Amino acid sequence: MTDEFPHPPWKMDWTAEALQEFETMPEDGKKLVLAARAELITVSDPYYRGIDADASLPHWITVRPLASTSPGGPHIADLAGGRGWLIFTFIRRHADPQITITDAFWA
Repeated sequence: MTDEFPHPPWKMDWTAEALQEFETMPEDGKKLVLAARAELITVSDPYYRGIDADASLPHWITVRPLASTSPGGPHIADLAGGRGWLIFTFIRRHADPQITITDAFWA
């Protein structure tokens, strides 16, 4: 065992409600959600902190804090210009860092 901090890919879990929403989405929504998931679990900071930190993301996804007063709290990944979103938290625990999706939506 090392004292080095964990690296991506991060674990990702869903709340029961968010998973149910995902499972009822149409196929085009599911594809974009899964593509967004792939982006989130492979980046070193899923919160994309800093100026232009999300410039490497595909044009159809933006990530921002859910509340500007809580930059370390839940974040929203807007998909396809607001057609859908994922609300998630990232907990950078030393032993077991994880992203948790708490809400999923597709219109």
